[in-house]
Amino acid sequence: MKTDMFSSLKVIHGAARSTALSVAASMILAAALSAPVSTFAATPAASAKTSKHARTAKKPAATAKVSSKAARAGKGAVAKAAAADDDAPRASVKRKRVTYTSNGRHRSVVRRVAYEPRQPTVGQAFGLHETPDALMLRSSVAYVVDQNTGEPLFDKNSRAVVPIASITKLMTAMVVLDSKEPMTDQLEVTDEDRDYEKNTGSRLSVGSVLSREDMLHIALMASENRAAAALSRYYPGGRPAFLAAMNAKARQLGMTDTHFENPTGLTSQNVSSARDLVKMVNAAYQYPLIRRFSTDHSYEVYTGKRTLAYNSTNALVRNPTWDIGLQKTGFINEAGECLVMQANIHGRPMVLVLLDSSGKYSRFADATRLRTWLDSGGDQARITSADAGGPGT
Repeated sequence: MKTDMFSSLKVIHGAARSTALSVAASMILAAALSAPVSTFAATPAASAKTSKHARTAKKPAATAKVSSKAARAGKGAVAKAAAADDDAPRASVKRKRVTYTSNGRHRSVVRRVAYEPRQPTVGQAFGLHETPDALMLRSSVAYVVDQNTGEPLFDKNSRAVVPIASITKLMTAMVVLDSKEPMTDQLEVTDEDRDYEKNTGSRLSVGSVLSREDMLHIALMASENRAAAALSRYYPGGRPAFLAAMNAKARQLGMTDTHFENPTGLTSQNVSSARDLVKMVNAAYQYPLIRRFSTDHSYEVYTGKRTLAYNSTNALVRNPTWDIGLQKTGFINEAGECLVMQANIHGRPMVLVLLDSSGKYSRFADATRLRTWLDSGGDQARITSADAGGPGT
């Protein structure tokens, strides 16, 4: 009887052990199936052991190998997203497609790639976005002035001194035209025109050759950074003389809050206030070429290698309900989304300045809100800046 009992216990123990092994095997298999692609890439040998085809293959290490081409593309996407590119799409989370091989079959999956959150703009750091306004604008700085009388119609933080990004190029254009250098001169893009501060790219490759007029056209209309850089380098005395002329022009116009460190705006050290920018817009408006080039919808240039088609960075110039006489957009991380315009609103010429707007299209939406408010007679209480009596930030 003891023998029978021992035999029964032995059978039960064996069954329990088999069940435990089965459960463990199921858990391992489930973990393997749910593992991310990077797990497959990191353990090709383990994948080869579980693959029937891999046991018969001459090179089992090739199983579950991540495509090197896809990996290089992924690195490029990360680098491009990390760079602060003027007037380019911004995102904190992107998706990338990764290709890998498993059991002899090519598979493709989309993985979410998380990026570090963008640093706050200067306006956000100084709390300018906390300034309330009746129109609930998303720009921390907004200033609207009647161009004929100079009367301020809307004022939100107009004295704040903040980075202005590619709004800079209006001053760049004035200095180029003031030099009276021939607009037909051919300028070549070199390594000196590349952006070594923000590491942004450009469609205008090194070695491209354009006339001074074409360079100015795409710098104003499409915010082409290498074109602006090349224009400054071909200035009499070179780029140092060009920067000196930019700051001298600012002083001449009475822009006491303004300073320029480069001709493109790809630096947070190019700063100004909305009040100063009204002066710059009014001065730039006196140049017919700046008015025409900045409001053009599209333009093609031949670089000596290929033809490039450029479009305006401002969607409002293609909107028939707007009558825009001059405009310029700008963006770097520190400045946020920026926009200055001269436009006729309700039969009155106006200068609009919008700085440090949050969201790629919010500056255009803010401009539309302001125009609607002005069209209705501007009967709401006029907004005054929070720092109206102070020196600005």
